[in-house]
Amino acid sequence: MNVRVTTMDAELEFAIQQTTTGKQLFDQVVKTIGLREVWFFGLQYTDSKGDLTWIKLYKKVMSQDVKKENPLQFKFRAKFYPEDVAEELIQDITLRLFYLQVKNAILSDEIYCPPETSVLLASYAVQARHGDYNKITHNSGFLANDRLLPQRVMDQHKMSREEWEQSITTWWNEHKGMLREDAMMEYLRIAQDLEMYGVNYFEIRNKKGTELWLGVDALGLNIYEKDD
Repeated sequence: MNVRVTTMDAELEFAIQQTTTGKQLFDQVVKTIGLREVWFFGLQYTDSKGDLTWIKLYKKVMSQDVKKENPLQFKFRAKFYPEDVAEELIQDITLRLFYLQVKNAILSDEIYCPPETSVLLASYAVQARHGDYNKITHNSGFLANDRLLPQRVMDQHKMSREEWEQSITTWWNEHKGMLREDAMMEYLRIAQDLEMYGVNYFEIRNKKGTELWLGVDALGLNIYEKDD
């Protein structure tokens, strides 16, 4: 059976046997991308009900409720979040995968981020992608094609694209000389203090039958209202 595994920055294709376990597939992925800090990550798939589920490592892939398509689709994602990124993330690839996943969650508003913090984070993202600010090559409109801020932030504040770019660039200029990896680490250091960072959500009902979210993170459990 053919399998496609999408990481945050690549698509990998493998062929698996009927007997291949989740762990054998997982091991093949981490070996291919050269990842050693494997304990943070897992393989996610959409089951036949349309829910996102983590693959069970010690069961055969084919005996799990993976949506039947060819190739079978899996996402390689961070499953557990470190309490302190600076202390716990060692390898550059681990840092990069975490950075891309957290950045995506912030931009799509899965992790709520206040406007001022969004602009600061965007400036680190630009440093990580483009290196040092240079006013000759990085002129107005240079960032027009980069996805840098959550849509909610742009909708709340009636600023033009040029004004957003200017405020991001002002911060970007402050990061001169910062290496790409250090910019990603700073991004994660700020992001890990956001309230919704590293929370996994589950749909639950209380005794009255009210629908709620149960949020599970490194520090414990939280209950959230469905629309907040």
